[in-house]
Amino acid sequence: MDQAIQQSDVASGILKEFVITFGQTIRDVLPIIVLIIFFQVFVIREKVKHPERLFAGFGFVLLGLALFLLGLEMALFPIGKMMAGQLTDPEFIAGSSRQIAALTWEDYYWVYLFAFMIGFSTTIAEPSLLAVAIKAEEISGGTISIWGLRIAVAIGVAVGISLGAYRIVTGIPLEYFIISGYIVVVIQTWFAPRLIVPLAYDSGGVTTSTVTVPLVAALGLGLAETIPGRSPILDGFGLIAFASLFPIMAVMAYAQLVEWRAQRVAKHEKQG
Repeated sequence: MDQAIQQSDVASGILKEFVITFGQTIRDVLPIIVLIIFFQVFVIREKVKHPERLFAGFGFVLLGLALFLLGLEMALFPIGKMMAGQLTDPEFIAGSSRQIAALTWEDYYWVYLFAFMIGFSTTIAEPSLLAVAIKAEEISGGTISIWGLRIAVAIGVAVGISLGAYRIVTGIPLEYFIISGYIVVVIQTWFAPRLIVPLAYDSGGVTTSTVTVPLVAALGLGLAETIPGRSPILDGFGLIAFASLFPIMAVMAYAQLVEWRAQRVAKHEKQG
């Protein structure tokens, strides 16, 4: 009986959270819907074709966003916080035979590995990156493949978050990494194929979306809260900057490697 009451309370709590989230989603998306319809009717002055399909699509968007945000709030945020807290717990890292005060940056290798894997997997799952990759393949006529772009961006995010975790552990100032990284990006921009440069810059932005941010932010805050001498405000934030910067470098490096390989193949064919 008690278990049935608890399950009923959980179900009612979830329903209440969904209603609140759905209302907030309508509040956030409604201005966009109104703006689109206003320009379609009063500026472009074209009749809306198939209005029933249009409003059904808006309904699906609202419902899908509400369910997605509810899932993030109830599952992804708590799991990210729990995993970050457990992996960055000094007692877990030190074990029973070492003193917590004697830990060095090398002892946090599980954190670096977790940061790499979570950066790669969440980026692959990003719907915004998938949308950009599909459009890039369509417009480029297959020159840019969907999986090639997604994997390049995912590797960039994974490396960036791992390096950001290393920065938090060691306490090296954030600006050293960001300034150095953008110097590399500027140099790459001069030598990378013109076709890929705008796409590379956009790829850095689409990675910091609804799937990646919760886990990455939780990891940064967990590290800063458990490592002695770190501040959650000064050191806990900043991982998102790494997740935005390094995909730009990775995509342009990927394009440069592809171009270099194509030139080598063409050279060998010409010589042969």
